[in-house]
Amino acid sequence: MTRKQAERQEAIEELRKTLKPGDTVYTVLRKVSRTGMSRRIDVYKLEDGEPFYLTGLVAKAIDASFPQQGQGLKVDGCGMDMGFEVVYRLGWALWPKGFDTAGYHKDGREYWRNEPMSYETDGGYALKQRWL
Repeated sequence: MTRKQAERQEAIEELRKTLKPGDTVYTVLRKVSRTGMSRRIDVYKLEDGEPFYLTGLVAKAIDASFPQQGQGLKVDGCGMDMGFEVVYRLGWALWPKGFDTAGYHKDGREYWRNEPMSYETDGGYALKQRWL
């Protein structure tokens, strides 16, 4: 296992201690590049009404570049909600097989479900996404 893979696994384990299915993760758009082809996004969780900064761990878990605290992780792309992309990739990294949601069945087989269930926006700058 390479050093980068070990750091990624360590970040995933730490995030699994902090985040559980059903928790709300907040993304804040910090910057859009001049070309509009990339964004800098910070990730937080509220604990006792106070923001808990998760960006560094999330960047390692989803293998995104992260220059330093306060600048957000870098997400390339445009034409879609990139805050959604970060939360989706985070959910995939933490629970690659999904998680059981009260007997979600189809064709007699149990399926795993891993999808964002609610979404709110505040002027296009702050996003709230909840994983159930």
